[in-house]
Amino acid sequence: MTDTKKYSVDKTPKATLKKWYYLMSLGRALDNKAPNYLKQALGWSYHAPYAGHDGIQLAIGQIFDRKTDHLFPYYRDMLTNISAGLTAEEIILNGISKATDLAGGGRHMSNHFAKPEWNIHNVSSCTGNHTLHAVGVARAIKKYKKKGVAISSQGESSTSEGYVYEAINGASNEKLPVIFVFQDNRFGISVPKKDQTANLRAADNFKGFKNLRIFKVDGKNVIQSMNTMFEAKKYAEENQMPVIVHANVVRMGSHSNSDDHQLYRDENELHCVNAADPLLRWRKVLVAAGRFTDEELNQIDAEVKQEVSKAHKVGLKAPQPTPESIYDFVIPEPYKAEKYPAGLHAQEGSKIKMITALNKTLKEEFRRNPDTYIWGQDVAYKEKGGIFNVTKGMQQEFGIERVFNAPIAEDFIVGTANGMSRFNNKIRIVIEGAEFADYFWPAMEQFVELTHEYWRTNGQFKPNVTIRLASGGYIGGGLYHSQTTEGALTTFPGIRVVYPSFADDAAGLLRTSIRSEGPTLFLEPKALYNDPKAETVVPDDFEVPFGKARIRREGSDLTIITYGNTTHMCLEAANKLADEKNVQVEVIDIRSLIPLDTETILESVKKTNRALVVHEDKVFAGFGGEIASHIMEEAFEFLDAPVKRVGSEFTPVGFNRILEAATLPNTNKIYNAAVKLINY
Repeated sequence: MTDTKKYSVDKTPKATLKKWYYLMSLGRALDNKAPNYLKQALGWSYHAPYAGHDGIQLAIGQIFDRKTDHLFPYYRDMLTNISAGLTAEEIILNGISKATDLAGGGRHMSNHFAKPEWNIHNVSSCTGNHTLHAVGVARAIKKYKKKGVAISSQGESSTSEGYVYEAINGASNEKLPVIFVFQDNRFGISVPKKDQTANLRAADNFKGFKNLRIFKVDGKNVIQSMNTMFEAKKYAEENQMPVIVHANVVRMGSHSNSDDHQLYRDENELHCVNAADPLLRWRKVLVAAGRFTDEELNQIDAEVKQEVSKAHKVGLKAPQPTPESIYDFVIPEPYKAEKYPAGLHAQEGSKIKMITALNKTLKEEFRRNPDTYIWGQDVAYKEKGGIFNVTKGMQQEFGIERVFNAPIAEDFIVGTANGMSRFNNKIRIVIEGAEFADYFWPAMEQFVELTHEYWRTNGQFKPNVTIRLASGGYIGGGLYHSQTTEGALTTFPGIRVVYPSFADDAAGLLRTSIRSEGPTLFLEPKALYNDPKAETVVPDDFEVPFGKARIRREGSDLTIITYGNTTHMCLEAANKLADEKNVQVEVIDIRSLIPLDTETILESVKKTNRALVVHEDKVFAGFGGEIASHIMEEAFEFLDAPVKRVGSEFTPVGFNRILEAATLPNTNKIYNAAVKLINY
């Protein structure tokens, strides 16, 4: 319980008390009405009732300032959203998934309320993952020295997730103004709290964190909840420190409309839960204190009933989303690279290494846009700039506010990028998603989140994030240091994926990625960082458009489609075929996997009548299968032979160089496959 008592039943103005009761009555009316929509087949197929959480949810919404704060509610936060200002109509439109739903136009699960224009953020169904987004936006609040706090609201069971620990660890380390509210109703669906954690309170799991204050409150009690949330916000904002508010509540209903709590809760427990009803308790307090009569409260309830009825009629008449709208807002339009529309330039001047091109481009873009940031593991410590020194010298020039290290927590790196980019659309974030692409897997939950943010929010939010990953093998790195991952990562709509082979394309694609809105996955073939084969001339302003392949070698007998490390092997094989067999091979470096330049690929295949797809990734389920299938579907009648593929064996990449060589493609394997295809 807080020491500072801003509110009391006796001294709080009657108009304020009336407003609170109205909001609580409205919330409960909608909470009770929601299941009826499903029974009538009108929608609201997912509803998580909040009854029993009333006190703390009312308080969260009341202390939220839409002009300065950022609110990340979870799926049970109906009253939180109503208290923050959402109307009954807006709640119902979300519940029955209409096109005019503020959160996402029916694209997201019902009971996921949001109003992005008020900084009430659309969060996903992945429980607790928005803690990272709250930390990210709190970082922006602090860096830009703005008033306000970020508020993350969630159930206590979600705190078992690893990324919640990452979020709270990061917030305490960076001393960020963020409030984590744990609404503890003692159940994670049917799993009791004792099966989640050894501590009686989930907040106690974080007692050892420095720079973190923990408040505990009866979340069923309106006055206690209001006072605690008021003090928590005051403390977080004035001290620029994170806060946990642990609110004990009860869940009066089942977890959701697909759950039956009578299967795991006995009659005595359910009786006690209903007896603790915060709305009934609040009503009794108001009457007992002489602030309201039963008749006055009944009149408020009658007004609520009218509002809900009116909102219901509006909701039923609201339009449904159209089938063709699924293609809207998949990914934002990229920056238009108009200086070099074909992604080509005159090769005049001195050649530089790929690593130099990347470092140089990062610095140029940081000078161009002061709202550009980079963080990751090892990116900025003394003279070091990442494992491979791609970011060398950046912190020295741009300062620790813009270039800084992150914990070894990949989900944190990606998730806080998502959050920070919400603060201002001018912000551009570059992250080293992991020290090696193989280590990126812990960030997959946040990666998936990035890919569908734009679509899920109906175009209201676009995470302007470039994820850099040092990818591929040929360095003798073995497991977690030599794998390629694009075969898996290109299966998600909503993200651009690029994979350069030469220094100029690395620079041009990085520039286009950073300047674009929306997320880009930037895969860097680390074996080529310092390889003379990848050296090129790089104009200072060079930029490469997405979805534009580059013909590295023209030919008439066979088309090889490739990217990354294998581009150079394909060129070597093509030259060998020309010298030894007088076969002219056209080599296409696609550069951009998503979007893919199918036009250039198909034009080449129609000319050569044979196609070989080569990449470092595994052949089985690799990205080349998509290219091969596209050729078969769109250019089958032009083919004189089956489309063939060359890639890695379907095994992990071993550490011993003999094992690595046996697994990965090389020039000879490509050459032999090409010969067979020519002789078919």
